[in-house]
Amino acid sequence: MQEDDAVTLSKIQKDELVKNGFCILPTVLNQERLIEARNALQGAIKKTMDRGLATHIPGLDPNEHNIRIFNLLDLDPLFVDLIADAEALSIVKDLIGNDFIVSNFTANIAKPGSGSMEIHSDLSLVHPPPWDQPWAINIIWVLNDMREENGATRYLPYSHKISQPSGLPKEISKEMCPIEAEAGSIIAMDGRLWHTSGANITQNEERSLLFGYYTRSFIRPQWNFTAGLSDETKSSLPDRLKYKLGLELASNTYADYSNHTEK
Repeated sequence: MQEDDAVTLSKIQKDELVKNGFCILPTVLNQERLIEARNALQGAIKKTMDRGLATHIPGLDPNEHNIRIFNLLDLDPLFVDLIADAEALSIVKDLIGNDFIVSNFTANIAKPGSGSMEIHSDLSLVHPPPWDQPWAINIIWVLNDMREENGATRYLPYSHKISQPSGLPKEISKEMCPIEAEAGSIIAMDGRLWHTSGANITQNEERSLLFGYYTRSFIRPQWNFTAGLSDETKSSLPDRLKYKLGLELASNTYADYSNHTEK
């Protein structure tokens, strides 16, 4: 998608994002593109395992049925297209402004038997409290119909308004609600929203999601793209994306920002 063709959030969706901490954009990926994304993810899983790399984080992921794939941008060109998708970036700018970077891009697959991961907010992982401002956003690409039974993301309503850990309820797990969305949708989630993956209690359904994580430029990225991406991948990226990934010599400086930020 060209940037000039980007579909911006409707007023209703913007209001939902501000009020609820997330909104859903249905059918962003058509059926053909959805199949391509699923195939790319399966290829990324195989490449990761062939390289002997970890596919889950002990202490965060519940068990081996929860698969996490890192460094997606180095595993298939389709992921480069998605992280720089004009519609996704339009949503990012709506919430956190033009001065953003790509912090991470990962996949999470909940296979049958996968449990629920630790409850967290993504901003709390990279920035200390208070969490007063929307300095981070997750753009979640839904590759399978996401239902409560197959491990839908669960969230604490209005928790993006909680600025300190002391504001979280003591029995937080009892207040979590599922986000259900159709395959091909985008979920835009405020980085302050407290959430977790649900347990996949089905017999034969996988729940696959891609997480594009964007933050304000003063926050250190979760993933070191300079070290993680191959020279071949780096050379193939457009200049604007290189800047957002911190790959240019003067990335993340005001002078360079003025030449790369969208007007």
